[in-house]
Amino acid sequence: MNTNLPPFKVFAGTKSRYMAEEICKELGVELGKMNIQRFADGEFEVCFEESIRGCEVFLVQSTFPNSDNLMELLLMIDASKRASAKSTIAVIPYFGWARQDRKDKPRVSIAAKLVSDLLTAAGVDRVITMDLHADQIQGFFNVPVDHLYASSVFLPYIQSLKLSDMVIATPDVGGAKRANSYAKYLNVPLVLCHKQRAKANVVETMTVIGDVEGKDVILVDDMVDTAGTITKAANLMKEKGAKSVRALCSHAIMSDPATQRVDECALEEIIFTNSIPYTGGSKKCTIISVARLFADTISRVHCNQSISSQYLIK
Repeated sequence: MNTNLPPFKVFAGTKSRYMAEEICKELGVELGKMNIQRFADGEFEVCFEESIRGCEVFLVQSTFPNSDNLMELLLMIDASKRASAKSTIAVIPYFGWARQDRKDKPRVSIAAKLVSDLLTAAGVDRVITMDLHADQIQGFFNVPVDHLYASSVFLPYIQSLKLSDMVIATPDVGGAKRANSYAKYLNVPLVLCHKQRAKANVVETMTVIGDVEGKDVILVDDMVDTAGTITKAANLMKEKGAKSVRALCSHAIMSDPATQRVDECALEEIIFTNSIPYTGGSKKCTIISVARLFADTISRVHCNQSISSQYLIK
């Protein structure tokens, strides 16, 4: 590593400490010391307990519910700037609020843009994140965004299963581009599901476009919240004659009753990354760590090296 570069330090928010510890282990550095004091009314204060003057500071915190995780990250960024850090980089394995990325009906907020503005206003110099719900969210920022892809850990796992007659499927048309990238890389057919929602988190109807009879189906999606869509798609694939159904999903939000739905559906396995801690206990869930992916990106960003060589697919 170039000794002329400024030192770098890694710190963790409360709910992403597990991830930061894994990242630091991969980097061979100690996790920075930081204290978050909480008051009786729910307010909290962030304080770095070591000097970060002139350092490149990496703050690891996913912004999954509840909103305290986002507020904590904002305060961490503000404290870093006020402590004279050379640069402040937010490492956000799961970027929350991303489903609200456009105005799809009258009089609604665009939360993804608001969150990007809040991070910028707090003083962030760069953002590292993974599998955004919509790629265009990168353009909401006026600072560099390194958008990583879980495909770099998912693809080797899928190839290790040695499935004989694989097809890639997407549980909704919105994820067609992501699923098509997997299908092209693996040189297998692509199947689409078309869904119609009655309301948020409730799927009314779903149809399959493509042949799945006798096939090993891999459903690809960016997140699972209540698991209504992914389990309905899995059941439908099985009804259409699929030999087996698995799912690759980057972010395990898994709000109730998601675990119950996964346990009761036709899925043989659902594979997540550890961008969000999953504690539901389903035996069908396999968790793959992305700590090495983020550690390598942090190292490359610090050394001003390209990160594009990490991408198997985009």
